[in-house]
Order: sequence, then structure tokens, then C-alpha cells
Amino acid sequence: MAIGVWISLFAYFALMIVIGLWAMRTSSATAEDYMLGGRALSPKVAALSAGASDMSGWLLGLPGALYVTGLASAWIGIGLFVGAFINWVVVAPRLREQTVHYGNALTIPAFLANRFPTKALPLRTVSAIVIVLFFAVYTASGLVAGGKLFESAFAGIFNFGGMSDYAAGIVITLGVVLAYTVVGGFLAVSMTDFVQGCIMMLALVIMPAVVLFGEGGGGFAQASETLNSVDPTLLSWTEGLTVIGWLSAVTWGLGYFGQPHIIVRFMAIRTVGEVGTARNIGMSWMGISLIGAIALGVFGRAYAVRNGLDVADPETIFIVLSDLLFHPLITGFLYAALLAAVMSTISSQLLVSSASLTEDFYRLFLRKEATDKECVNVGRACVVAVGLVAAFIASDPDSQVLGLVSNAWAGFGAAFGPLIILALTWPRTNGAGALAGLIVGAATVMIWISLGWNGEFMGGPGVYEIIPGFIAAFIAIVVVTLATSDAGEYQHIER
Repeated sequence: MAIGVWISLFAYFALMIVIGLWAMRTSSATAEDYMLGGRALSPKVAALSAGASDMSGWLLGLPGALYVTGLASAWIGIGLFVGAFINWVVVAPRLREQTVHYGNALTIPAFLANRFPTKALPLRTVSAIVIVLFFAVYTASGLVAGGKLFESAFAGIFNFGGMSDYAAGIVITLGVVLAYTVVGGFLAVSMTDFVQGCIMMLALVIMPAVVLFGEGGGGFAQASETLNSVDPTLLSWTEGLTVIGWLSAVTWGLGYFGQPHIIVRFMAIRTVGEVGTARNIGMSWMGISLIGAIALGVFGRAYAVRNGLDVADPETIFIVLSDLLFHPLITGFLYAALLAAVMSTISSQLLVSSASLTEDFYRLFLRKEATDKECVNVGRACVVAVGLVAAFIASDPDSQVLGLVSNAWAGFGAAFGPLIILALTWPRTNGAGALAGLIVGAATVMIWISLGWNGEFMGGPGVYEIIPGFIAAFIAIVVVTLATSDAGEYQHIER
């Protein structure tokens, strides 16, 4: 492995840890500082932090899907873009305002408990369980992506003491994330996300451009000709895509409303008035990044065919092309971009899980009188604990990144999405309806997956589990709310 690659990677690792140490100056003062950055994020940091924590290991998964199926998989990206925009418009300003209004909640479970006081304890407990459960799987998907990077890029280097390159990738990725997350908390995670978001976007502009117009690329015309010769459906948006497959792809966007690691950024923006600025920055960043990921997957396939590349695992196309096309220093930067996509999400998920374990279990059930300093220390221990569980789940090198992401994304989207939307926009929603929707949404997704009804959602007969989960949860909230009433909650809202 060229020394230039190591220089770039170690520079990246060092920068992340330095940011964590810098953030430690203010993150240890109170629980609000450690878990929510004192609600003082600027629009640009909030926007790129929300975006970077979203585009995780699927920076491997989406180009990999496009590499195999062609433009039909781009509907996933389109659905995500539309869902993210609606999330910024509908959820962001209301959540920022209402989490402060209802008891200055620091976590989503705490907000739900404050919003629906008659069902506060069961809502807080069940939502915290759902968060920790699905985030363990979601975090594992990021570690799988880190393991695949090291397995593909550093083959044989870490094979010592019985440790494989894949296992070494998991250990190194998790170790660096824990280093800056444990010491710096939410502010460190948000600031590193901002830097990582810039790196990711730059990489997703550079890579497709070189693949198309660099040596061996041939430009749009030759790339299109190559793809048509392999399979004409690769350049079709609809060929071979069933109605169910299309719905399963575009409905990924429904997941945004219920992703705690994303919507928690809305809670941390400095003021409600700055949400619009953050939205414009975030959506511009996301549009550029999605176009780059789509172009990389499709035209990366054309480049591989034209140049006789054997890409055994389509989810490693980013890694293969980084190593082949660029100077070692740039290759190291591109590897850092991939790790940035992975680590930004892992750190956000670990912190949200830690906040729920600390605020919604430890402080609620074990130590009601716990001081802020004690809660910060417990939160740090929980970050490590959740990370270790995720590493265990990720230990299977045959895990598929996009598959793990899709399951966890659907779980959060169905459990929290309808509930967050209705809690913020429909004052009639009550605690019984909220609890019913939370349980029905999570249970539907898990049952759907366990029965195998999700299938190969991009072309097979299966239906992506977020569709039945989201619909069932929405119906449950509305039906149970209309069938019950609680005047105490309405008075609570009016006050």
C-alpha cells in the first residue's frame, strides 16, 4: 500500500480526534451540552450534519445497487430526496419549537413523553427500546461498510494474530468513532459531520467525473454504448421494474420522518428562523451527493466493462475505482470520504442511542437524582456499549450493507414517522394513539421481515417493509385516538 494513502488516512483520523478534543471543552458541562450541543448549531453545521449522518454505508450500497440494476435503482435516491425535503419543511421547524415548549426535551422519547403526559412512561420506555434495538442493526451496517473498505483496499496487511482485514476495518472504524464521540459528545459529532459532509460531496463530484472523462472512460456516449451492449435495461428508468418494485424504491423517503439521528439535528439548530437557511444548504448538498452516487454506480459499471475489471462485490466499486484511477494521496482522500460517510452516521447513532439509554432508562428508572456530570459519564459508557454490540452484529463479512440499512431505516420510519408527523401537526393525537402507532409500526416491520415478505424489493414480488409498517402505524394512531379521549392532554397542549 502506497505511503500516500496512509498519509491521507491518518491525517483524516487525526483531524476527527482533534475536533473531538476541541469539542470536549464545552460538551461536559451539562447533559444538554453533551447530548444536544446546547441547541446552538449554525444552519450550515446543522444541515451538513443531518445530511452526513444520513448518507452512511449506503454510499457503498446505492452505487452497488445501481451497478447491478442500472438506473432503476435511482428511484431510491429520488424518493430519499423528496422525503428529505418534506422532512425539512414539515418536521424541522415544528420539532425545534415543540421540543423546547414541552419541557426542553433532549431526546425523542422525552419529547413524546412530554407531549403525551398520560402515557409518558410507556411511551418513553417503548420508544427508547425501539431506538436502541434498531440502531444496533443500523450501526452494524456502517461497521460492515468500514470492514469492506479495509478488506478490499488493504488486502493482507492486517492478517496477523488471527485477525482478518475485515475485522481490522471494524475495529479501526469503531475505535476512531468512539475516540471523538466519547470525549466530544454532540458538538464533536456535528462538527466532524460538517467536515465529513464536505469531504463526501467533493469525492462524489471528483469520482464520477474521472470515471467518465479520464483515461479509459470515453465520455457519456461511449459509456452509454457500453452499457447498452451489456444490457439495454441498465439505462432505463422503468425497464424490468414492477409497480411494486417502484413503490418499494420511492417509499424510502417515508423513512426520513422517523430517523432519530437525523431529526435530532432539527432540535439543535440555534433558532426556528434559521431552519429555512439550513434546509436550502442541506438539500443542495444532498442533490449534488445523490447525483454523484447515481453516476458512480451506473458509469462505474460501464468503466468496469470497458476495461475488463472484475468487481466481485458491486458494493466495493467505489473502492476499486479509487485505487485504480488516482494518485495515492487522492486515493487516501477518497478512502477517507468513504469512511466519512460511514463514521458520520455511526457517531450520530451511537450518541442518540446513548442519550436514550441515559435519559430514558438510567435517569428515569435507576437514578432520578443523577447529576448532569454523572449523566455525561454514563452517556459515554453507553456509547462504548452500543458500539461493541454493533461490532458483534457486524462480525459476519457476508453482510450486505444496503440490506442492513434498509431494515433499520424501515423500522425507524414506520415506528416513529407517522407518530412524529401527527404529534407535530394534529393536536387531537393522544397518548393511547401514540403508543399504539409506535408498537404497531415497529412490530409490522419486524414481522414483515421475519416472514420474508420484503423479498427482492427492486424487482421481485416482495414489498419493502416500510410501506405496510408506515400505513399500519398511521391507521393505528388515528383509529385509537378517535376511539379514546384525554382532556388532560388537550389542556396540556393549550398551556
